[in-house]
Amino acid sequence: EELNRLFAVWLEECYQKKGHSGLPENRSPFEAYQRDRRALSFAAEQAITEAFLHAEARKVDKSGCISFHGKKYEVGLAFIGQTVDVIYDPESTEEIRIEHEGHEPWTAKKLEIGEFAGRRPALPETLQQAPAEESRVLRAAKKRNEERETYRPPAISFKRMKEVPDRV
Repeated sequence: EELNRLFAVWLEECYQKKGHSGLPENRSPFEAYQRDRRALSFAAEQAITEAFLHAEARKVDKSGCISFHGKKYEVGLAFIGQTVDVIYDPESTEEIRIEHEGHEPWTAKKLEIGEFAGRRPALPETLQQAPAEESRVLRAAKKRNEERETYRPPAISFKRMKEVPDRV
């Protein structure tokens, strides 16, 4: 406590009240502050909070998650293979903010694997099952049947008859 009190005395007498060559007319910081007639402006609390946040880039794995400080965070399946920016407070990493170009920033929480971990995005129309209009197998069978119907072999065949020798 004594050192802190002595530091405050030094700051007041040796720094704030002593003239500085960097100020006009070799004024002290205290005199320069007193002569300034501009109103004080204070930074917004949000701006100060943002100024002390840290940022890192992470690549989203094939499960839609990122690894951050040894823990998994779910980012979303839409960002698989892309790099996102992680904005975080080093004192608290329970929730982190994710930023990606073209998207509004959102909050990611630590991954909790439960019964319903994440919903898959809908498949594109080209990959979804389409109702069958016809069967290729049935179409071929129908064609074969029609060909059979049009060709009817004769009831009697003379091909197998042997030549009979003439009798006199």
